[in-house]
Amino acid sequence: MSEADLDTRVRAHAFQFLTEQTRLHGTVLPRDLLERGFDFEGRRVPLIGPQGIFKPALLPECPISITTVPVREGQERPYDDGLGADGFLRYRYRGTDPAHHDNQGLRLAMARNIPLIYLYGVTPGRYMPVWPVYIVRDHPETLSFSVAVDAPYMPVQSDFRPDPHSLEARRAYVTVLTQRRLHQQSFRERVLRAYQEQCAICRLRHDELLDAAHILQDGHPKGEPIVPNGLALCTLHHAAFDRNILGIRPDFVVEVRMDILREKDGPMLEHGLQGFQGTTILRPRQRALWPRAEFLAERYDEFRRAS
Repeated sequence: MSEADLDTRVRAHAFQFLTEQTRLHGTVLPRDLLERGFDFEGRRVPLIGPQGIFKPALLPECPISITTVPVREGQERPYDDGLGADGFLRYRYRGTDPAHHDNQGLRLAMARNIPLIYLYGVTPGRYMPVWPVYIVRDHPETLSFSVAVDAPYMPVQSDFRPDPHSLEARRAYVTVLTQRRLHQQSFRERVLRAYQEQCAICRLRHDELLDAAHILQDGHPKGEPIVPNGLALCTLHHAAFDRNILGIRPDFVVEVRMDILREKDGPMLEHGLQGFQGTTILRPRQRALWPRAEFLAERYDEFRRAS
């Protein structure tokens, strides 16, 4: 088997492995699962290592994955994963030496158009894998690469492939959508983790029924995706909060809109909404992660106007 054939087969197995694992465990995977990786013809192939640019021993030349460091509240990421002017993700070199062998490995992947896995750090020990991604530009002046996300290529009868301009436009579009999804998932994971995976109002613990609600919405000048601007809420209370059916005062007390309190509509309304009037929300253990009083005050004013 040639080195090129081996590389292609290992990456195909890696993508299939990730497809199966995300089907089983959801879009965010634990680090230990990625470290164990998968078996390929009797050899173990991990997908993540101690460095951000990772090449398992089995692969001859090019890395298999690039990893970003998880967000820690109050700290910026060591590596910027934002979009560059070309519409693609930026990924920093390893170190400051452009000739480092890890950086050379990514250049080789770019030259050969080899697909990689992008492991986005969501919270410590948990990563959201995205594949396939491609290194599409080298920026030695900023010690970074441009990374494009693409949809898996599916051959058709004519084996048509888009021209370079169409390909770049498609990848830019997919990259923007993916970055938005990554940041939304990161916000959700960090908020739910802070609230110990339970609704701040009713204490429901079913992860599949929990959301990360913004106190000040995305478009607001202060609506940053940080835990103090978030609340872990079940789907019912998230919808009620977003629609100003209930509000949360700056002292963390729940208020239900007066017309809802007066309404008669059976046990669901009584126990699901009316029964939480005057209760105090659950808060994270770390005081620094509590909802900011000024955020709650501004949102509570909106609730009062709606009432």
